[in-house]
Amino acid sequence: MQSSSLLTPNALAFIGLCNEYCKATLQAAESECSDFTASMLRLLPRLYIAATDLPSATDPDGYIEPVMDEDLYDSSRRSIESLMGADDTYLEVFEEDMKYSDTPIAASVSEGLCDILQVCYNFIETIRDAPEPVVIQALDVIKSDFESYWSRILCNVLRALNQIRYSSVN
Repeated sequence: MQSSSLLTPNALAFIGLCNEYCKATLQAAESECSDFTASMLRLLPRLYIAATDLPSATDPDGYIEPVMDEDLYDSSRRSIESLMGADDTYLEVFEEDMKYSDTPIAASVSEGLCDILQVCYNFIETIRDAPEPVVIQALDVIKSDFESYWSRILCNVLRALNQIRYSSVN
């Protein structure tokens, strides 16, 4: 007898992409900058599309327990920052405060990637061995958070990574 699941193929693909993103980001120190940049340029658009295609949140007021501690976040950020070198900093033109500023606002590739890592890591740890209703609620929360918060970060860091990857080609 086959059991029926409420998890759609896209939800399962999204979970897999979150896991793949966490693994790639946490292992950044073991990568070459060009390989890591290429990996992020493959993963981030797929993560964006899969998150966009998740069903609309039915319970966006749920909660995902913050599991990632500050030490893991900081060590991951420092690893990526070291890997990216001078390319870690870029000018952010879509920052809300930019309207009121006469000076450019700097952003960090490593911080953006680690902000996304924190979301994905907390999500993956929340759903690990969880019953399906908990997984579905966590998907609702991450979809809502994507719409209000980390989709913008993903797009901004993707633009910066694209510049890094293809500015040296010319």
